[in-house]
Amino acid sequence: MFTGIIETLGIIKDIQKEGDNLHITITSSITNELKIDQSVAHNGVCLTVVAISGDEYTVTAIKETILKTNLAEWKVGNIVNLERAMKLGDRLDGHIVQGHVDQTGECISIEEANGSWYFTFKYDRKLNNITIEKGSITINGVSLTVLNSKDDEFSVAIIPYTFEHTNFKDFTIGTKINLEFDVIGKYVSRLYLQNS
Repeated sequence: MFTGIIETLGIIKDIQKEGDNLHITITSSITNELKIDQSVAHNGVCLTVVAISGDEYTVTAIKETILKTNLAEWKVGNIVNLERAMKLGDRLDGHIVQGHVDQTGECISIEEANGSWYFTFKYDRKLNNITIEKGSITINGVSLTVLNSKDDEFSVAIIPYTFEHTNFKDFTIGTKINLEFDVIGKYVSRLYLQNS
């Protein structure tokens, strides 16, 4: 379980393919605090630490994870948002995030607004995920509030702190991002579809 509040950034140092799996090695400021078998969210994708060496650690992604996320597009040198699983009793500063990406989306607009930014994203509505105005959304692991909710797109406002401390600063038009929709909204949507 995560909160969507990014702890730090990591840099991808190596990517090795083995069968359908990807072994991804990352360097970060929290590596010395990690343990084998620990869950860490990488751009919102919950992956298990399988090896640690110095300031680098390795996680493994399986085929299903690769197909549902933007992992196949990751390259050595990319910066990823990192969050360790929350501790029981910690404040829930963001919202309930599972680290299970529902689908990818695409950045279609970036608008600077006198020191902040508005990012707009499009996603495939056929997968039955929904956003609601002022509801929660997780983009690359970052807990955000939905603005301008439409059937297949939405916007978010990014303050300077979030811009500087996440990989939002690397987004361009066409950037493919990981989306985890609000877990409560997913249950409501499923119930609605079952009763339609």
